[in-house]
Amino acid sequence: MLLTAACASSGAVAQETYPSRVLRMIVPTAPGGGSDTIARLIAQGLFERLGRQVVVENRAGAGTIIGSDIVAKAAPDGYTLLLGSPPLTINPSTFRKLPYDALRDFAPITQAAVAPSVLIVHPSVPVKSVKEMIALAKARPGDLLFGSGGHGTHSHLAVVLFTSMARIEMLHVAYKGGTPSLVDLMAGNIALTASGVFTAMPYVRAGRVRVLGVTSAARVPMAPEIPTVAESGLPGYESVQWYGLLAPAGTPQDIIVRLHKETLAVLRLPASRQRVTADGADVVASSPGEFAAFLREETVKWAKVVKIAGIQPE
Repeated sequence: MLLTAACASSGAVAQETYPSRVLRMIVPTAPGGGSDTIARLIAQGLFERLGRQVVVENRAGAGTIIGSDIVAKAAPDGYTLLLGSPPLTINPSTFRKLPYDALRDFAPITQAAVAPSVLIVHPSVPVKSVKEMIALAKARPGDLLFGSGGHGTHSHLAVVLFTSMARIEMLHVAYKGGTPSLVDLMAGNIALTASGVFTAMPYVRAGRVRVLGVTSAARVPMAPEIPTVAESGLPGYESVQWYGLLAPAGTPQDIIVRLHKETLAVLRLPASRQRVTADGADVVASSPGEFAAFLREETVKWAKVVKIAGIQPE
Protein backbone atom coordinates (compact mmCIF):
# COMPACT_ATOMS: atom_id res chain seq x y z
CA MET A 1 0.00 0.00 0.00
CA LEU A 2 2.86 2.34 0.87
CA LEU A 3 4.49 1.59 -2.49
CA THR A 4 1.22 2.29 -4.29
CA ALA A 5 0.83 5.58 -2.43
CA ALA A 6 4.41 6.57 -3.24
CA CYS A 7 3.89 5.82 -6.94
CA ALA A 8 0.68 7.82 -6.96
CA SER A 9 2.44 10.73 -5.29
CA SER A 10 5.29 10.53 -7.80
CA GLY A 11 2.82 10.51 -10.69
CA ALA A 12 1.03 13.53 -9.28
CA VAL A 13 4.32 15.45 -9.16
CA ALA A 14 5.23 14.41 -12.72
CA GLN A 15 1.86 15.58 -13.99
CA GLU A 16 1.93 18.81 -11.97
CA THR A 17 0.19 21.57 -13.87
CA TYR A 18 2.54 24.18 -15.32
CA PRO A 19 3.08 26.75 -13.99
CA SER A 20 2.79 25.99 -10.29
CA ARG A 21 5.08 28.74 -8.99
CA VAL A 22 6.62 32.11 -9.78
CA LEU A 23 8.46 32.51 -13.10
CA ARG A 24 11.40 34.83 -13.61
CA MET A 25 12.35 36.61 -16.81
CA ILE A 26 15.98 37.67 -17.08
CA VAL A 27 16.66 40.89 -18.97
CA PRO A 28 20.44 41.05 -19.56
CA THR A 29 20.46 44.85 -19.88
CA ALA A 30 19.94 47.79 -17.54
CA PRO A 31 16.41 48.97 -16.66
CA GLY A 32 14.70 51.48 -18.91
CA GLY A 33 15.63 50.31 -22.39
CA GLY A 34 13.62 48.60 -25.11
CA SER A 35 14.31 45.11 -23.72
CA ASP A 36 12.98 46.17 -20.32
CA THR A 37 9.81 47.62 -21.84
CA ILE A 38 9.02 44.49 -23.87
CA ALA A 39 9.87 42.19 -20.96
CA ARG A 40 7.53 43.95 -18.54
CA LEU A 41 4.74 44.03 -21.12
CA ILE A 42 5.01 40.28 -21.65
CA ALA A 43 5.47 39.55 -17.94
CA GLN A 44 2.32 41.42 -16.97
CA GLY A 45 0.33 39.72 -19.73
CA LEU A 46 1.58 36.25 -18.77
CA PHE A 47 0.69 36.89 -15.14
CA GLU A 48 -2.87 37.73 -16.18
CA ARG A 49 -3.13 34.63 -18.38
CA LEU A 50 -1.21 32.07 -16.35
CA GLY A 51 -2.21 33.21 -12.89
CA ARG A 52 1.41 33.14 -11.71
CA GLN A 53 3.66 36.11 -11.10
CA VAL A 54 6.45 36.68 -13.64
CA VAL A 55 9.31 38.56 -11.99
CA VAL A 56 11.50 40.63 -14.31
CA GLU A 57 15.15 40.66 -13.24
CA ASN A 58 17.62 43.05 -14.87
CA ARG A 59 21.01 41.31 -14.84
CA ALA A 60 23.15 43.62 -16.95
CA GLY A 61 26.85 43.22 -17.57
CA ALA A 62 29.51 42.07 -20.07
CA GLY A 63 27.43 42.98 -23.10
CA THR A 64 24.42 40.87 -21.97
CA ILE A 65 26.62 37.79 -21.36
CA ILE A 66 26.03 37.66 -17.59
CA GLY A 67 22.24 37.57 -17.78
CA SER A 68 22.20 35.25 -20.78
CA ASP A 69 24.50 32.79 -19.01
CA ILE A 70 22.15 32.65 -16.02
CA VAL A 71 19.37 31.40 -18.29
CA ALA A 72 21.61 29.06 -20.30
CA LYS A 73 22.59 27.28 -17.07
CA ALA A 74 19.14 27.36 -15.42
CA ALA A 75 17.00 24.27 -14.97
CA PRO A 76 15.08 23.60 -18.22
CA ASP A 77 11.71 23.62 -16.49
CA GLY A 78 10.07 26.73 -17.92
CA TYR A 79 10.53 28.84 -14.81
CA THR A 80 13.55 30.86 -16.00
CA LEU A 81 13.23 32.78 -19.28
CA LEU A 82 15.43 35.18 -21.26
CA LEU A 83 14.41 38.34 -23.05
CA GLY A 84 17.00 38.21 -25.83
CA SER A 85 18.16 40.99 -28.17
CA PRO A 86 20.80 41.52 -30.92
CA PRO A 87 23.90 40.91 -28.72
CA LEU A 88 22.83 37.26 -28.54
CA THR A 89 23.66 36.94 -32.26
CA ILE A 90 26.53 39.47 -32.33
CA ASN A 91 28.54 38.35 -29.29
CA PRO A 92 29.60 35.00 -30.81
CA SER A 93 31.68 37.03 -33.28
CA THR A 94 32.98 39.74 -30.92
CA PHE A 95 34.04 37.51 -28.01
CA ARG A 96 36.60 34.73 -28.31
CA LYS A 97 34.89 32.49 -25.80
CA LEU A 98 31.38 32.65 -24.41
CA PRO A 99 30.22 30.58 -21.40
CA TYR A 100 27.34 29.29 -23.54
CA ASP A 101 26.53 28.51 -27.15
CA ALA A 102 23.98 31.08 -28.26
CA LEU A 103 22.31 28.75 -30.78
CA ARG A 104 22.61 25.47 -28.88
CA ASP A 105 21.87 26.41 -25.26
CA PHE A 106 18.54 28.21 -25.68
CA ALA A 107 15.09 27.12 -26.81
CA PRO A 108 13.45 29.90 -28.89
CA ILE A 109 9.83 30.68 -27.98
CA THR A 110 8.97 33.73 -30.08
CA GLN A 111 10.49 36.81 -31.64
CA ALA A 112 8.28 39.34 -29.88
CA ALA A 113 9.06 42.62 -31.63
CA VAL A 114 11.46 44.58 -33.80
CA ALA A 115 12.55 48.17 -33.36
CA PRO A 116 14.10 49.79 -36.45
CA SER A 117 16.69 52.52 -36.33
CA VAL A 118 17.01 55.51 -38.62
CA LEU A 119 20.10 56.70 -40.44
CA ILE A 120 20.38 60.37 -39.60
CA VAL A 121 22.79 63.14 -40.59
CA HIS A 122 23.59 66.62 -39.35
CA PRO A 123 21.65 69.30 -41.33
CA SER A 124 24.94 70.70 -42.65
CA VAL A 125 25.64 67.49 -44.56
CA PRO A 126 24.50 68.28 -48.12
CA VAL A 127 22.34 65.20 -48.68
CA LYS A 128 18.64 64.46 -48.38
CA SER A 129 18.50 60.80 -49.38
CA VAL A 130 20.36 57.52 -49.15
CA LYS A 131 21.44 57.80 -52.78
CA GLU A 132 22.87 61.27 -52.19
CA MET A 133 24.67 60.07 -49.04
CA ILE A 134 26.30 57.24 -50.97
CA ALA A 135 27.32 59.62 -53.78
CA LEU A 136 28.83 62.07 -51.27
CA ALA A 137 30.79 59.35 -49.50
CA LYS A 138 32.12 58.03 -52.80
CA ALA A 139 33.26 61.53 -53.70
CA ARG A 140 34.98 61.92 -50.31
CA PRO A 141 36.29 58.42 -49.41
CA GLY A 142 37.38 58.10 -45.79
CA ASP A 143 36.64 61.77 -45.12
CA LEU A 144 33.23 61.54 -43.42
CA LEU A 145 32.77 60.45 -39.81
CA PHE A 146 30.02 58.26 -38.41
CA GLY A 147 29.34 57.65 -34.75
CA SER A 148 28.02 54.69 -32.77
CA GLY A 149 27.35 53.55 -29.23
CA GLY A 150 30.65 51.66 -29.18
CA HIS A 151 32.75 49.10 -31.04
CA GLY A 152 30.74 46.02 -31.92
CA THR A 153 27.41 47.48 -30.85
CA HIS A 154 24.35 47.15 -33.02
CA SER A 155 24.50 50.85 -33.98
CA HIS A 156 28.12 50.40 -35.09
CA LEU A 157 27.45 47.29 -37.16
CA ALA A 158 24.29 48.76 -38.70
CA VAL A 159 26.39 51.49 -40.32
CA VAL A 160 29.17 49.07 -41.25
CA LEU A 161 26.55 46.97 -43.05
CA PHE A 162 25.39 50.14 -44.82
CA THR A 163 28.89 51.22 -45.89
CA SER A 164 29.89 47.72 -47.00
CA MET A 165 26.76 47.21 -49.10
CA ALA A 166 27.12 50.70 -50.60
CA ARG A 167 30.87 50.18 -51.15
CA ILE A 168 31.78 53.43 -49.46
CA GLU A 169 34.35 54.36 -46.80
CA MET A 170 33.59 56.33 -43.64
CA LEU A 171 35.60 56.70 -40.44
CA HIS A 172 34.12 55.29 -37.24
CA VAL A 173 33.97 57.23 -33.97
CA ALA A 174 32.98 55.03 -31.00
CA TYR A 175 31.14 56.62 -28.07
CA LYS A 176 30.16 55.22 -24.70
CA GLY A 177 26.53 54.80 -25.63
CA GLY A 178 24.07 55.92 -28.26
CA THR A 179 23.13 59.18 -26.54
CA PRO A 180 26.65 60.73 -26.70
CA SER A 181 26.79 59.77 -30.38
CA LEU A 182 23.46 61.51 -31.04
CA VAL A 183 24.55 64.59 -29.08
CA ASP A 184 27.77 64.86 -31.08
CA LEU A 185 25.84 64.48 -34.33
CA MET A 186 23.59 67.39 -33.36
CA ALA A 187 26.72 69.40 -32.54
CA GLY A 188 27.99 68.77 -36.07
CA ASN A 189 31.07 66.82 -34.98
CA ILE A 190 30.13 63.71 -36.98
CA ALA A 191 28.20 63.35 -40.20
CA LEU A 192 26.01 60.31 -39.60
CA THR A 193 24.79 57.83 -37.02
CA ALA A 194 22.11 55.17 -36.56
CA SER A 195 19.64 55.83 -33.77
CA GLY A 196 16.41 54.23 -32.61
CA VAL A 197 13.30 55.64 -34.27
CA PHE A 198 11.66 56.55 -30.95
CA THR A 199 14.81 58.35 -29.74
CA ALA A 200 15.59 60.17 -32.96
CA MET A 201 12.18 61.35 -34.21
CA PRO A 202 11.75 64.32 -31.82
CA TYR A 203 15.08 65.72 -33.10
CA VAL A 204 14.14 64.96 -36.71
CA ARG A 205 10.86 66.86 -36.33
CA ALA A 206 12.64 69.73 -34.58
CA GLY A 207 15.03 70.04 -37.53
CA ARG A 208 18.12 69.28 -35.47
CA VAL A 209 18.97 66.20 -37.57
CA ARG A 210 17.92 65.02 -41.02
CA VAL A 211 16.65 61.49 -41.56
CA LEU A 212 17.69 59.46 -44.62
CA GLY A 213 15.75 56.25 -44.05
CA VAL A 214 14.61 53.56 -41.60
CA THR A 215 16.71 50.44 -41.33
CA SER A 216 13.87 47.89 -41.38
CA ALA A 217 12.56 46.04 -44.42
CA ALA A 218 9.23 47.89 -44.18
CA ARG A 219 8.23 51.41 -43.15
CA VAL A 220 7.33 51.92 -39.51
CA PRO A 221 3.87 52.87 -38.17
CA MET A 222 5.37 55.63 -36.03
CA ALA A 223 6.74 57.49 -39.08
CA PRO A 224 5.24 56.01 -42.28
CA GLU A 225 6.42 58.98 -44.33
CA ILE A 226 10.07 57.91 -43.97
CA PRO A 227 11.27 55.50 -46.67
CA THR A 228 13.35 52.45 -45.86
CA VAL A 229 17.05 52.47 -46.66
CA ALA A 230 16.39 49.50 -48.96
CA GLU A 231 13.76 51.27 -51.05
CA SER A 232 15.63 54.56 -51.23
CA GLY A 233 18.94 53.47 -52.62
CA LEU A 234 20.30 50.26 -51.09
CA PRO A 235 18.15 47.21 -51.98
CA GLY A 236 18.36 44.34 -49.51
CA TYR A 237 19.56 46.42 -46.57
CA GLU A 238 18.00 45.57 -43.19
CA SER A 239 19.21 46.04 -39.64
CA VAL A 240 16.84 46.06 -36.67
CA GLN A 241 16.85 45.81 -32.93
CA TRP A 242 14.83 42.73 -32.03
CA TYR A 243 13.42 41.31 -28.82
CA GLY A 244 12.58 37.67 -28.28
CA LEU A 245 11.67 35.20 -25.57
CA LEU A 246 13.81 32.12 -24.97
CA ALA A 247 14.10 29.31 -22.43
CA PRO A 248 17.01 27.03 -21.54
CA ALA A 249 17.63 24.26 -24.08
CA GLY A 250 15.93 21.04 -23.06
CA THR A 251 12.78 22.73 -21.78
CA PRO A 252 9.89 20.28 -22.44
CA GLN A 253 8.12 20.91 -25.72
CA ASP A 254 4.69 21.15 -24.09
CA ILE A 255 5.96 24.03 -21.94
CA ILE A 256 7.46 25.80 -24.97
CA VAL A 257 4.12 25.40 -26.77
CA ARG A 258 2.22 26.78 -23.77
CA LEU A 259 4.52 29.78 -23.35
CA HIS A 260 4.38 30.48 -27.09
CA LYS A 261 0.59 30.36 -27.16
CA GLU A 262 0.17 32.65 -24.14
CA THR A 263 2.87 35.12 -25.20
CA LEU A 264 1.33 35.50 -28.65
CA ALA A 265 -2.05 36.13 -27.04
CA VAL A 266 -0.45 38.93 -25.00
CA LEU A 267 1.37 40.48 -27.97
CA ARG A 268 -1.72 40.44 -30.17
CA LEU A 269 -3.85 42.43 -27.75
CA PRO A 270 -4.70 45.87 -29.23
CA ALA A 271 -3.32 47.54 -26.10
CA SER A 272 -0.02 45.67 -26.46
CA ARG A 273 0.35 46.61 -30.13
CA GLN A 274 -0.43 50.22 -29.31
CA ARG A 275 2.20 50.27 -26.57
CA VAL A 276 4.84 48.67 -28.78
CA THR A 277 4.23 50.91 -31.80
CA ALA A 278 4.20 54.02 -29.59
CA ASP A 279 7.81 53.20 -28.77
CA GLY A 280 8.76 52.99 -32.45
CA ALA A 281 8.71 49.19 -32.58
CA ASP A 282 6.40 46.64 -34.19
CA VAL A 283 5.01 43.31 -33.01
CA VAL A 284 6.33 40.16 -34.73
CA ALA A 285 4.94 37.22 -32.69
CA SER A 286 6.70 34.47 -34.65
CA SER A 287 6.69 30.71 -34.13
CA PRO A 288 9.56 28.94 -32.28
CA GLY A 289 10.78 27.54 -35.61
CA GLU A 290 10.70 30.93 -37.31
CA PHE A 291 12.55 32.51 -34.41
CA ALA A 292 15.19 29.77 -34.45
CA ALA A 293 15.76 30.35 -38.18
CA PHE A 294 15.98 34.11 -37.60
CA LEU A 295 18.63 33.63 -34.90
CA ARG A 296 20.74 31.44 -37.19
CA GLU A 297 20.48 33.95 -40.05
CA GLU A 298 21.37 36.91 -37.82
CA THR A 299 24.38 35.08 -36.35
CA VAL A 300 25.78 34.40 -39.83
CA LYS A 301 24.96 37.93 -41.03
CA TRP A 302 26.70 39.73 -38.16
CA ALA A 303 29.72 37.42 -38.28
CA LYS A 304 30.34 38.70 -41.81
CA VAL A 305 29.83 42.33 -40.79
CA VAL A 306 32.15 42.00 -37.77
CA LYS A 307 34.83 40.62 -40.10
CA ILE A 308 34.31 43.52 -42.51
CA ALA A 309 34.59 45.98 -39.60
CA GLY A 310 37.90 44.43 -38.61
CA ILE A 311 36.79 43.92 -35.03
CA GLN A 312 39.10 41.62 -33.08
CA PRO A 313 37.24 39.32 -30.65
CA GLU A 314 37.80 40.17 -26.99
